[in-house]
Amino acid sequence: MADEKPKEGVKTENNDHINLKVAGQDGSVVQFKIKRHTPLSKLMKAYCERQGFDYICQILRI
Repeated sequence: MADEKPKEGVKTENNDHINLKVAGQDGSVVQFKIKRHTPLSKLMKAYCERQGFDYICQILRI
């Protein structure tokens, strides 16, 4: 699999960052640009802070 060539139309020159869109239950969408090695827990904390949620309560809901 490591020998596979990227598909046509896929940008590969700046692949150290990922663009993510997180959609809330209310339909709101928050965009993040994170590094590939960033733990998802850090993304979840940032999302909760932006939305005004308590991070601990959101973990218990998952």
